[in-house]
Amino acid sequence: MELKQLQYFMAICEELHFTRAAEKMGVSAPNISQQIRRLEEELGVLLFDRVGKTIVLTDAGAILHEHGAAVFGHLQQASDAIADLKQMQGGSLSIGVLPGDADLLFNALLLNFHQTYPTISLSLLETMKVTEQVLDRSIDVGVTIGPVTDERLTSIPLFHEEFSLAVSKHDPLAAENIIPLNRLHALKMVMFPPDHQCRKLIDRFCIDNGFTLQPHIVTTTLSSLLQMVQSGVGACVLPRLLLDNLHNPDIKVVLLRNPTPSQDICLIYRSDRYVGYAMRTFIKTLRAYIETAINHAKSS
Repeated sequence: MELKQLQYFMAICEELHFTRAAEKMGVSAPNISQQIRRLEEELGVLLFDRVGKTIVLTDAGAILHEHGAAVFGHLQQASDAIADLKQMQGGSLSIGVLPGDADLLFNALLLNFHQTYPTISLSLLETMKVTEQVLDRSIDVGVTIGPVTDERLTSIPLFHEEFSLAVSKHDPLAAENIIPLNRLHALKMVMFPPDHQCRKLIDRFCIDNGFTLQPHIVTTTLSSLLQMVQSGVGACVLPRLLLDNLHNPDIKVVLLRNPTPSQDICLIYRSDRYVGYAMRTFIKTLRAYIETAINHAKSS
């Protein structure tokens, strides 16, 4: 079996059409058909069932496709590892995060990372399709809500994120340290739009507890939310880790209980990709950054 034959076979599996596969590989349709016939003769089995212009994989074809994908996956990893070695501890990394998380978690991290590792190029993308874009390789790693159970992905737990209420220091609620979640129903709230991942979480917890929030003001930016809370316009529910690390004397953090809105945050990447220097360094830095932030919040 020649590698070129396996490449032709995988192209046909993707296209399920000999002519389109031939065009994709830059060869003629008779050429690609001849190579597949030779491969079938060598293996002694049919790889495709041909019904007119429609083709489907046979059981033998499905086995070869599975192992062929593994072969090319290993070749890509080898290529990536060699490229990583040649870059001598440089490289690039694209990171996908859910909308809002760039503000909530990554701004300070990216600045510190660049100052520590100036040879690594980072790009940060906000997207609602973190998992999908990691799978289609348009981004290298993603930070998203867990659990993620797709066997094509490696998932690294980062932290359990709890949400708390932020109020102005002049608000009567500032005298309290803990309130039940259902108290939110009586408050004037400022919140993210309904399609924001933080808003979706809060709405889900409220609905599960028998009420729906009708925010007084909706805004897309974290800075405007915090400004309105600080000015006493309304209260807002945000990640406790963020609020504890703001150290804003004009904002009081009130814990929410019965229940506490929360979610698990994890980092994901394709299991079949080579984890090079840039990715290893970023993952290590991110985990240390989160651990430091959590410890700092606990001690303050």
